[in-house]
Amino acid sequence: MKASPADQLLLLDVADIDRRLAQAAATRKNPPQAARVQELIAQRTELGRELAARAGARDDLRAELKRIEADVEVVTARRNRDAERLNAVTNPKDAQGLEHEIASLDRRRSALEDAELEIMEKLEASEAAVAEQQARMDETTSEGQRLSAEAKELVAKATADADALTRDRAAIAGRLPDALLALYDRLAQRGTGASLFTRGMCGSCNMTLSPSDLQKLRTTPADEVALCPECGGILVRTAESGL
Repeated sequence: MKASPADQLLLLDVADIDRRLAQAAATRKNPPQAARVQELIAQRTELGRELAARAGARDDLRAELKRIEADVEVVTARRNRDAERLNAVTNPKDAQGLEHEIASLDRRRSALEDAELEIMEKLEASEAAVAEQQARMDETTSEGQRLSAEAKELVAKATADADALTRDRAAIAGRLPDALLALYDRLAQRGTGASLFTRGMCGSCNMTLSPSDLQKLRTTPADEVALCPECGGILVRTAESGL
C-alpha cells in the first residue's frame, strides 16, 4: 500500500492516542483502588460479625448485672424490713428467727455484691473489646470511603480524558487516507497498529529485524507501507531508523 511518509508519521499520533484511550478505559473499568476496596468490604464484613458477637456478649453482661442489682435491692429491702421488725419484736423466739434470717440475708447480699463486682469487671473488659472492634470498623470504613472517593475522581478524569482523546483521534484520522486508516485499525485490533522503527528494532514488539529483513526494508520505498515481519504492525520509518 502506498502512503506518504507524512501520513505514516501521523499513525504514530493515532497509536499514541489509542494507547492512552486503552489506559483510560482500563482505569474506568478497574481503577487502581478497586482491589483494595473489595478487600476492605470483605474485611468490614468479618469485623462486623465480630463486633456483633462482642456487642452480644456485652449486652448479656449488662442484663446479668441488672438482674443482680435487682436481686440486691430485693434482699436489701427484705433485710431492712426484718431489721425494723426485730427492733419492734418482744418475743425472744421471734427475735431469734429474725436474727437468723437477717444473717442469711446478709450472706446472700454479700454473695450478690461479690458477683456484681465480678460482672462489672467483665463488663468493663467487654465494653473495651467492643470499643476496640468499633474502632477497627471505623478505620476500615474510613479507608474504604477515602479510596472510593479517589476512585470516583480517577474514573471521572479518565472519562473526561477519553472524551478529549476521542475528539483528537477523530481530528487526526480525518487527515489520513481511508485505506491507510482502515489498515491501521485492522492491525490495531490484534496489537499495536503502528510503531516507530528505531535502530533496527520494531517499537511494537521490540524485536530486532534480521539482516535479510533489514535489507528488504532498506529497499522499500519511503511511500510504501512496511510491515514488521514479526508482529505485522506498520513500521513507521524516520531519519532515526538507521536505514
